[in-house]
Amino acid sequence: MPEAALREAVTNAIVHKDYASGTPVQISVYNDKLMIWNAGELPQNWTLARLTAKHASVPYNPDIANTFFRAALLESWGRGIDLIRQACEAQGAPAPHFDWDNGLWVVFPFGLPVPTPEVTPEVTGVVTGEVGPEADPRTRLVLVLKGDMGRLALQQALRLKDAEHFRRRYLLPALAAGLIEMTRPDKPQSRLQTYRLTPKGKSLRTKALSAGSA
Repeated sequence: MPEAALREAVTNAIVHKDYASGTPVQISVYNDKLMIWNAGELPQNWTLARLTAKHASVPYNPDIANTFFRAALLESWGRGIDLIRQACEAQGAPAPHFDWDNGLWVVFPFGLPVPTPEVTPEVTGVVTGEVGPEADPRTRLVLVLKGDMGRLALQQALRLKDAEHFRRRYLLPALAAGLIEMTRPDKPQSRLQTYRLTPKGKSLRTKALSAGSA
């Protein structure tokens, strides 16, 4: 199943959980599906149909949602279900199902073919044998990041066409791992936002380049 869809579903479960309930977020794995559930209540006069359609943002826990947003783990409010669907569609995975039972169930049917990673000629040319199709996306991003670069420039350097795939598979994992950092952390959604390597990212870059030239 698509990693981006799973990450988004878990993030949404944490952000929207009813923390007055002692029941934790539940993830159940079966032979044919994976299910995620979080306790919660729909906004007044809302139905499941409205929740799963395009809707205005009504976060159940605004402070938690804002924390995730400022940490760049939540791009925008009110688009979680759309992002889950888009991630599944982008990789040819079966469409997820949504149900309501004292909380939201997100059901991912299995049946996804093994994806073929995108090959980046620019990167593989720099580190032969180290940064190929099997390389960690975070390593690939670290190798193309030079100085301060914006999101679009990074995406183009990696030869990636899908902006959401780039964000979920490359940008957010690299931020979460502390390999890169925002140059404007107080304005994560600024159109002038750029990214640079952290000391940890520079160390990884050096190791990758050394391994490739060995």
